[in-house]
Amino acid sequence: MKNIIFFGPPGAGKGTQAKIISEFLDVPHLSTGDILRKKLLDNDNLAIELKEIMSSGNLVSDDILNSIVASRLNNETGKGFILDGYPRTLKQSEFLNNFLLKTSKSVDYIFNIKINFKTLKNRILKRSSEESREDDNIDVIQTRYGEYLNSTEKVSNFYKENYSSIFHEIDGSQQIDEITEKIKQILKNL
Repeated sequence: MKNIIFFGPPGAGKGTQAKIISEFLDVPHLSTGDILRKKLLDNDNLAIELKEIMSSGNLVSDDILNSIVASRLNNETGKGFILDGYPRTLKQSEFLNNFLLKTSKSVDYIFNIKINFKTLKNRILKRSSEESREDDNIDVIQTRYGEYLNSTEKVSNFYKENYSSIFHEIDGSQQIDEITEKIKQILKNL
């Protein structure tokens, strides 16, 4: 069983790598971004609230995401999990750590995909034209990157300082297959 967290700014490729590694290990991939985008299709008050939050580039509240993640992790079998886009705040990481402690689970690997803003911006704008995602425009990118620096990077640094034996930094400017190979080598060697 392998439990993995992927960190990195929006557009770094953590979702792409999480999907690839999920298939490679046959472990469920929990992407909060995918879950939230599916929720936007519902025609209820939460969907309307989420659309407003996400289209402005702001982060969804801790309580909403904690509830989603706890529900999904409770439903997963003993294969493990891959978290992508969670935890994004110190409050979420505290919730996750307490949840794992209560359920006798732990995180085995943490991958932080590092990438500079210029490369990231170009990547997201390209993705926007290919996938027609409303949350991929220059203003939203800058807001999301700012949110990442103000909150998620602090969470990543917390894990780097407190879980250094399982924390791995990956160069996100490489090609997708090069990044995947690096991650697979780490998974095989430990």
